[in-house]
Amino acid sequence: MTRLYIVTGAAGHLGNTIVRDLCRMGERVRCFVMTDDPSPALDGLNIEIVYGDICQLSGLDPLFCDADKFETIVIHAAGIISIATKFDQNVYDVNVTGTLNLITQCQKHRVKRLLYISSVHAIPEQPERQVIREITDFDPAAVEGLYAKTKAEATKLVLASVTAGLDCVVLHPSGIGGPYDYGHGHFKQLVMDFLDGRLTAFINGGYDFVDVRDVSQGIIAAVDKGRTGECYILSNRFVAVSELLHLLAELSGKKRLKTILPLWFAQLTAPLAELWYHLKKQKPLYTRYSLYTLGSNSNFSHQKADTELGYTTRSLRETLQDTIVFLQQTNSLKQSK
Repeated sequence: MTRLYIVTGAAGHLGNTIVRDLCRMGERVRCFVMTDDPSPALDGLNIEIVYGDICQLSGLDPLFCDADKFETIVIHAAGIISIATKFDQNVYDVNVTGTLNLITQCQKHRVKRLLYISSVHAIPEQPERQVIREITDFDPAAVEGLYAKTKAEATKLVLASVTAGLDCVVLHPSGIGGPYDYGHGHFKQLVMDFLDGRLTAFINGGYDFVDVRDVSQGIIAAVDKGRTGECYILSNRFVAVSELLHLLAELSGKKRLKTILPLWFAQLTAPLAELWYHLKKQKPLYTRYSLYTLGSNSNFSHQKADTELGYTTRSLRETLQDTIVFLQQTNSLKQSK
């Protein structure tokens, strides 16, 4: 039977990277894109596009038309990543209600397998740099921040559907970076702000950053190699903000940043920064929640994915170099406009 891949959030950073990889493999791909999304991320690809709203159950009907005629694999990459401090109903509706709607459709149309793209944020933090591994029980109350809570709740829904007979695999990427980000991802914004000279200081801290292409390959490997009802962390390694910015300076030939802001000052001014970016209708680069994240334990282990999926990662240098090239090619930087 011919295989059909349905990819939600297909115009997003991870979504369009997955679609590109599937197209290179010669697979049949049907993409679900938010209505009126102007993103050029999927331009020129040999795919079928269905527009709609994932928060509306009936709006998913066209996406699953004739799905029973294929061996249908659903990759649910749609979601809103938020570092905002305040509650946002839209984040909950997309991340939780949207996932529940998709589960319902997958059950109705008896798809072959659902791969849910969760997040490492759905996994409770461990103290003192202890290694963080996959878990089986998810609790929104055990994690910090709206985004983490919605991903934990959605992951719980996905795993619960396994007991009802749906074949599901859960993937937990860490902080995603790399090329093909046609939106406003935080990794991309950090790189752009440094290269365009808007970033003049930084704070101590860091996180686990992983290349979007490695995550995509891990997800595609899980289609056939992932075990039903299992979770897999797709991370790389901890990267200090100072290391990332120094490497950016080396690759771009720009001056290194030397000013380090005290954490207490950044925390004090974070609410003002959120307000300022809100007035400019831009995503904030740092908020109280992002500062919390940069100081949190991100010692994630991807050993399980390595062993079972054949998962591999590339160097931060390659990720940053290719990100710079992508930004230049898309005229996203001041000097390239």
